[in-house]
Amino acid sequence: MSATDAHITDHEQAQIDRANASTSTPVVFVHGLWLLPSSWERWAALFEEAGYVAVLPGWPDDPETVEEAKAHPDVFAGKGIGEIADHLESIIRRLDRKPVVIGHSFGGLLTEILAGRGLAAASVAISPAPFQGVLPLPISALRAASVALRNPANWNRAVPLTYDQFRYSFGNAVTETEAKALYESHSVPGPGEPLFQAAAANFNPWSEAKVKTKRSDRGPMLIISGDVDHTVPWSIANAAYKKQKRNEGVTEIVKIVGRGHALTIDSGWREVAETSLAFVRKFAA
Repeated sequence: MSATDAHITDHEQAQIDRANASTSTPVVFVHGLWLLPSSWERWAALFEEAGYVAVLPGWPDDPETVEEAKAHPDVFAGKGIGEIADHLESIIRRLDRKPVVIGHSFGGLLTEILAGRGLAAASVAISPAPFQGVLPLPISALRAASVALRNPANWNRAVPLTYDQFRYSFGNAVTETEAKALYESHSVPGPGEPLFQAAAANFNPWSEAKVKTKRSDRGPMLIISGDVDHTVPWSIANAAYKKQKRNEGVTEIVKIVGRGHALTIDSGWREVAETSLAFVRKFAA
């Protein structure tokens, strides 16, 4: 058993077994920084109603609940992009059929990495964190990442968001009431390391934030971006699209008006989910 296999939880294995017992195409939902797999539960229900079977893996050592995560934040520390991607790959390789992969934020970057490893039948990267070669660095993205980057010691720490930080980074396009509710129900600490890795990707030839955009078996890919996203602004998502569209496969991008970084969990989540589902239906039965 490899180190990444050792991280697979009983809950994740049960989801793998359930997917393999089904004749439906699996859809693997990959969460991003400061969220947990539970952030995808409404998406999972929608996709299962459409005939797919959902798999909601965590990052290594993810707690089961938001409450547990807030009580034991240190479990998030020390997780890098490579380790997380390898963990997700080990789950995907246990599936009997090549899945669709859908991810948000750093989960979007991980989705691109996994697709670049030839592991996705189709993929949707929503507000994806930048990979090596994506050059735009808007001020709002720097401000959102500065939660971790302002202190080098945060590389090896779990970094929580205050409500004000969450409001800026995730909840700027929703009401104050909704932002507070989302913060309480979804926000958890996250590892600082991926933020440092993404920030240094264009200066480090060995960066783990690297995507194989031209691989022939990458599969069809959709990138989605909210036009008022502070954390991953349109310019970052569009730069990723320009890199990805060099692939011989289908590559599309959609801008959703009036949406911020919480677009997968806020009250408008269904529009984003249905946009994703429509793309998936075209390419993965």
